[in-house]
Amino acid sequence: MKTDNQLIGLGLFSAVSASICCITPVLALLAGTSGLASAFSWLEPARPYFIALTVSVLGFAWYQKLKPKKQIDCKCETQEKPTFIQSKTFLGAITVFAGLMLAFPMYAHIFYPKTEKQIIVVEKSNIKKVEFTISGMTCTGCEEHVNHEVNQLTGVISVKTSYANGNTMIEFDDSKTNISEIEQAINSTGYTVTNKKEY
Repeated sequence: MKTDNQLIGLGLFSAVSASICCITPVLALLAGTSGLASAFSWLEPARPYFIALTVSVLGFAWYQKLKPKKQIDCKCETQEKPTFIQSKTFLGAITVFAGLMLAFPMYAHIFYPKTEKQIIVVEKSNIKKVEFTISGMTCTGCEEHVNHEVNQLTGVISVKTSYANGNTMIEFDDSKTNISEIEQAINSTGYTVTNKKEY
């Protein structure tokens, strides 16, 4: 039974580790401390391994739980009722929680506030468009994190980030902000600007 508990613990740890890089920015946003946001971004490349470990460990725990027990033909031995922590119900709850943690990047965007901005453009000639190539993004949660940080800047008109393309397209009023400030905002998320191109 101790082995079951260790498997469950390892499954939980790997599930949380798989999504910690996406959970941390949301926690930082809720706490109002953006410095915490990039603290676990270094774990992002290991996410597929943590997912595989979680699925393997919980799969094995379910196998252990569901495999037929060997029948001992002895009247003197009575079956002990398992505690709640050793029950299928508890393992089911842990499996659901692990699934929610693994899927977190897919619904992380609901935790970010919608930033509807009223932008007054005095001169059309001040509007610039720039594309930043960004390394380190692997999910929609990463996109939302970048969008949220850049939208905090005054003068940003639109931000469209794509983790699949590894870039963000930003339209801004260069009389109110500049490329350097935008790049700093992106880098503050823990992802790194590797290239920029003005249009």
